Amino acid sequence: MKRVQFNSRFLPYLFLLPQLAIIAIFFYWPSIQAIHSSFYIEDPFGFGSTFVGTSNYTDVVSSSQYMRIARFTIVFSVLVTLIVISLGLLLALKADAVIRGQSTYKTLLIVVYAIAPPVAGLIGLMFFDQHIGPFVEFVSYFGWDMRIGINYFDTAFAMILIAVWNQIPYNFIFFLSGLQSIPASVREAAAIDCKSGTRRFWTVIMPLLAPTAFFLLVINMTYSLFDTFGVIDVIVKDSAANNPITLVYKVYLDGFRGNDLGSSSAQSVILMVVVLVLTMIQFRFIERRVHYG
Repeated sequence: MKRVQFNSRFLPYLFLLPQLAIIAIFFYWPSIQAIHSSFYIEDPFGFGSTFVGTSNYTDVVSSSQYMRIARFTIVFSVLVTLIVISLGLLLALKADAVIRGQSTYKTLLIVVYAIAPPVAGLIGLMFFDQHIGPFVEFVSYFGWDMRIGINYFDTAFAMILIAVWNQIPYNFIFFLSGLQSIPASVREAAAIDCKSGTRRFWTVIMPLLAPTAFFLLVINMTYSLFDTFGVIDVIVKDSAANNPITLVYKVYLDGFRGNDLGSSSAQSVILMVVVLVLTMIQFRFIERRVHYG
């Protein structure tokens, strides 16, 4: 294998410098600032700050409202992640089996990924509108008087459904790529050895898709915790107190609307630690069951 040679030993670092600068400016510096601010009570007008130690953290974890939001965030993240992975895999399997009209089928499933979360939330809100929403009208035939923004369960249901709808194409793309990368000889051998399609999927196809599924598990957990902010913001509007919200949205409410920068910073640090621990657990225990070849 031919190795790349540079005329100067500093040239590789020069190529890395723009990316390292972006990471330092947009990730490490805000993280350091958040950790620093979490130990202070900040003046909302920026005239000063008072060191309070870990008081912001103790106030957050002892708050019944925060714990209620944390429980909803767990339920929301788990449901969104599991439903998105399941539907993405199911649609990829169906698309992989389509022979005629395959391009049209794939395009219709992928096009949703071009919609930003706030726009997806706005479109979903139109479907769930109390007066003209077709979904609300549909479920009313079954006796379900859906009231988005008023009923806690109905709002949570709409959030989960819209978040899932917006993320399915991402999972579909990766699962379909994984399926199409499986050699035809492997599929033919599996078809000869096992006539049952379900058993063939779990014993041959799914183990080969395990790396893709593991990658999507991590990505979808991150998406459900952070990238659904736009969806939630559009749905709850100015009635966040009466509606379900996630932890990342509470950080925004306390920091930018409540001007409580110390508490907001403490919440963001807690959320950052939780995501870090979840990612470590996934790589430590789940990745053991993943085989890459």
